[in-house]
Amino acid sequence: MDVLSYLIPISLILGGVGLAGFLYTVRSGQYDDPEGDSRRILSDEWDDHPKP
Repeated sequence: MDVLSYLIPISLILGGVGLAGFLYTVRSGQYDDPEGDSRRILSDEWDDHPKP
């Protein structure tokens, strides 16, 4: 049971680091693509070869 006293804080710290990384990417606008969304919704063509 002594192991839990180490594992619980480590897991909370790693979860906090992951949450901080996610919030950083959301605030920096890495998921924003308003121009691409507006073009895709009106397009009848399927994109068989997406850009890498």
